[in-house]
Amino acid sequence: MSKPETEMLKGTLEGIVLAMVAERPAYGYEITAWLRDRGFVDIAEGTIYALLIRIEQRGFVDVEKVPSEKGPPRKVYSLNPSGRTQLDQFWTTWDFLTRRVEQLREGGA
Repeated sequence: MSKPETEMLKGTLEGIVLAMVAERPAYGYEITAWLRDRGFVDIAEGTIYALLIRIEQRGFVDVEKVPSEKGPPRKVYSLNPSGRTQLDQFWTTWDFLTRRVEQLREGGA
């Protein structure tokens, strides 16, 4: 992924992760694997874990520790009502930006 793509992705990654956990609860490695399966291959696990800590601290997700066959319990993240509000705001902003960028691309004002 190029530098401009990486920078653009950083600005949208929170919304992408919130959208994912809105579909179903998931733990950090699952989220990273899901992103990689969808072409986001250059995202480091550390980036995802730091993001998960931030959205947990901001109160957007609920966390449940579930036993793991391999090692310590996993933290499973699920979207809560505050996170749903944040995700809705993300999609509103996304729609606004994509419409404006597409207008510029097509030569409109």
